[in-house]
Amino acid sequence: MTTDDPRTTDGPGTTDGTDSPAGTIADAESSGGHEAQPSDRPVTVFLVDDHALFRAGAKAELQSISDEIRIVGEAGSVGEAVAGITRMRPQVVLLDVHMPDGGGAEVLRRLRGELPDVVFLALSVSDAAEDVIAVIRAGARGYVTKTISSTELVQAIVRVADGDAVFSPRLAGFVLDAFAERPGAEPISDPELDQLTPRERDVLRLLARGYAYKEIASELFISVKTVETHVSSVLRKTQLSNRYELSRWATDRRLV
Repeated sequence: MTTDDPRTTDGPGTTDGTDSPAGTIADAESSGGHEAQPSDRPVTVFLVDDHALFRAGAKAELQSISDEIRIVGEAGSVGEAVAGITRMRPQVVLLDVHMPDGGGAEVLRRLRGELPDVVFLALSVSDAAEDVIAVIRAGARGYVTKTISSTELVQAIVRVADGDAVFSPRLAGFVLDAFAERPGAEPISDPELDQLTPRERDVLRLLARGYAYKEIASELFISVKTVETHVSSVLRKTQLSNRYELSRWATDRRLV
């Protein structure tokens, strides 16, 4: 996004500039296919990015051009984001994809189950397919690049808050290829999933479907001890801690 004409704010939700009507998103698409309508109240937004200068510029500019959103908090790391989002409970989180301590996917992994009503919109300099797919699989509702204009970003925020899925046009194709499984579509790699062996995927798939260890062993013609070994390996590779988290992880990746 551009910050050529930043204007100062007096605090969240206040401006000293003149509000301008938000326009139609020209370089972002949504699955809903309709234009966002003005909300009765501002959409509360939490901004996550590891660059303090970008956060300051984005906060000032976004709030100066529209009264449809209100920035209620910001964070520059995964830990700060998890604590701040949990405390503030915003409607929408603008989420950077790459941060030194884990990035957007890690924030989603920690919060998605705890805060199901919070919507996450990825905002990144990266337009790489693997980044887009990883964060969408983790639970983000949309993904736009930082080349988006400020007015268009406001509209994207409002649209995801209203239930739309919003993507920059080129990125939408990645998502369709990965999730719609169109004939001839080039498969998108998932580094976390790719590290599992075929047998570990088989065990995980049955585990996520609710099978007991004994039932998995019978289904795959292996011993219960071997099942336990595979589950331990999957837990280690995914850095998860229990069966519930594994089931949710597998569901997110459509293994079930």
